Amino acid sequence: MLSLFFLLLASAGQSHASDNIATPGPDPRISIHEGFVDEKTCASCHGDQAAAFAKSHHAKAMALANDSTVRGDFNNSRFEHDAIATTFFRRDGRFFVKTEGPDGKQAEFEVKYTLAYEPLQQYLADTEGGRLQALDVAWDTTKQEWFWLGNTSPAKPGSTYHWAGPFYRWNRTCIDCHSTDPQANFRPQTDEYQSTYVATSIGCQSCHGPGAEHVAWAQSGDASSAEKPDLGLPTVDANVCFGCHARRTRLLSGYDAGKPFLDYFSPAFLREDLYFPDGQILDEVFEYGSFQQSKMARAGVTCLDCHRPHDASLKADGNALCTQCHTETKPERFVKQDPSGLFDDPSHTHHPVGSAGAQCANCHMPQRTYMKVDPRRDHSFLVPRPDLSATLGTPNACTTCHARNDNAWAAETMDKWYGTDWRKRPTIAHAFTDAANAQTAMEALRKLVNDQDQAGIVRGSAIARMSRIGGADAVADIRAASADINPLVRLGAAEAAGNIPPERRLEAIGDLLGDETRAVRVAAATALGGTPPDLFGSQRGSFETAVNDLRAYVETNADVAETQSNYGFFLFGQQRAAEAEAAFQHAISLDPTLEGSRVNLAEFYRATGQNDKSERTYAEATSLSPDRADLRYGHALSLVRKKAIDNAIGELEEAIRLDPQNSRYKTTLGVALDSVGRTEDALNRLDAWAAAGSHPDITGLALQYSLKLQRLEDALRLAERMAQLRPQDPQISDLLRQLRQAVNPQ
Repeated sequence: MLSLFFLLLASAGQSHASDNIATPGPDPRISIHEGFVDEKTCASCHGDQAAAFAKSHHAKAMALANDSTVRGDFNNSRFEHDAIATTFFRRDGRFFVKTEGPDGKQAEFEVKYTLAYEPLQQYLADTEGGRLQALDVAWDTTKQEWFWLGNTSPAKPGSTYHWAGPFYRWNRTCIDCHSTDPQANFRPQTDEYQSTYVATSIGCQSCHGPGAEHVAWAQSGDASSAEKPDLGLPTVDANVCFGCHARRTRLLSGYDAGKPFLDYFSPAFLREDLYFPDGQILDEVFEYGSFQQSKMARAGVTCLDCHRPHDASLKADGNALCTQCHTETKPERFVKQDPSGLFDDPSHTHHPVGSAGAQCANCHMPQRTYMKVDPRRDHSFLVPRPDLSATLGTPNACTTCHARNDNAWAAETMDKWYGTDWRKRPTIAHAFTDAANAQTAMEALRKLVNDQDQAGIVRGSAIARMSRIGGADAVADIRAASADINPLVRLGAAEAAGNIPPERRLEAIGDLLGDETRAVRVAAATALGGTPPDLFGSQRGSFETAVNDLRAYVETNADVAETQSNYGFFLFGQQRAAEAEAAFQHAISLDPTLEGSRVNLAEFYRATGQNDKSERTYAEATSLSPDRADLRYGHALSLVRKKAIDNAIGELEEAIRLDPQNSRYKTTLGVALDSVGRTEDALNRLDAWAAAGSHPDITGLALQYSLKLQRLEDALRLAERMAQLRPQDPQISDLLRQLRQAVNPQ
């Protein structure tokens, strides 16, 4: 899947000039929202800060497309990928692209804006309905060439991940982090956007908040004698950075400096698809999730300790940045933590002074490249662990740099340098590795949840993971986590409740409905959506308040199909069937090719006894994505409910072809074949599958059918295999004894 592309990248560079130079006009999307001022007003008093900011990555996050901002080659240049041709050209001083449109035909689109500046620059094409779409062909500013952003085959025209689809829509995906006070202004009634912002790119008020009150004070004549020259502006802290530098879900629009991050966003936890088991970055998660794990964050270090606030550059070069704190003498600033020691020295680095291997960041902040050309540093500041790489597949800086050597070599070298104690350092990796023994995994995760010295994001992630492994066995742990002082742990508990039996959820997280943090309340309301109203008792009022927060989140993401579809499930749990169906239908209208919305609607129809509609909806989903095994399986079950068994068997066979390792698909096919009198066919297939792998469910069903057909020798062989798979099962042992007696009577 393509990486998300909230880019905050820029630095000075040369544009591709053209003889056709047009005078740039004003940006029609600029609107001075209430409480804000024109960004130029800030520079009239704060010239030095404005000059520094103009050099920053942030200042060029987005711009009108003109000769001074466009870096790509629009001189009739052509790029081709997978037989899709894209041509970039100019006409009348404007920028255009000719490429495959949403209908699959070549068409021209005007490029209205640039997105980012380096190491790559994307371009926003104007499409109907106020939409700006980010092209999936970008300009590599280093190699000076076009390249395709995708990793697999190009998406089909009209689909979610086609460049003209919802995923690449600036109004939905990029808008939060590239402009000043952006407002998407989606109009569901017309399916159009009327998006506006105070400034095209990130500006002063993006970080400092609305400036009207401050400007009024400055112009009042009392400014020179005032004791608080920042009157009217909130205090800027790291939360304002996290608003964009995080993998998160937006809960509410209007986030400004000084407002709690978790009241406007719900951050992603350390999921398997986003992070390696030890917490290192895997998918594009930006910096928040990594930094929250670090000892530095827990010691009170913030973004502004390392990064200058206006030009966003580092405060010092090389290791001097780290030795601001990691000195030989403990800095007075740190009370509980002691960062002192001799680190910027060959006695620690074991690399020549000034070499790449002697740089702190290269060992403790290894890079991972996203969008093919954009390296990002990991901000969890971990110690390299080649021993974990060997067993768990996690990356480490040693073999990333010394690519010709293996993990064993790296571990042995570290043993020589530092002794073997480094292997004993505490790590979250084992707890977050999918273990074969669920009980062992549960205990390891429980230990993390209860460790107050661990970061909140680690503990919240651990309780969420526990619920996925243990289900009802995690209820007591969830209830305890819901009372934790750390909001991220409470958020983890609220999300975890969605994985336990519905009848146990209220006792586990009921108190979170009145939590002080909006992200927690929204998660709690979502998990408790199916709870009967009469069970809430005195918490009914808190539930209604939390539902209002949930509804605001849904309205904020009115153009996001996934959000609308999930809300449909909530409404169905509230026994509001008509509204639930409307929500599912709305999700499909927003993104017709997103299969999940159709599956949700199909399951809604199944649950409400509308089997014909369920089957038709599944059929629509499979027609859109015929290579999805799970859709084929769902369609098969809907056909079974319609008594169309022969058609269901065909879909089950397709599901198995697409996912040959799925034992559930195979057993369901076996049952379907038996139901139409093809028991021998079912047994032969199940027997072959059982011989190819250790699947108790497949072997058990094959045993059942061998007994049904009185094929006792086959039954004996299968029973012996079941006894190996379940040696402690007394029923299997008894059956095995009986079969041996029947096949070989004494």
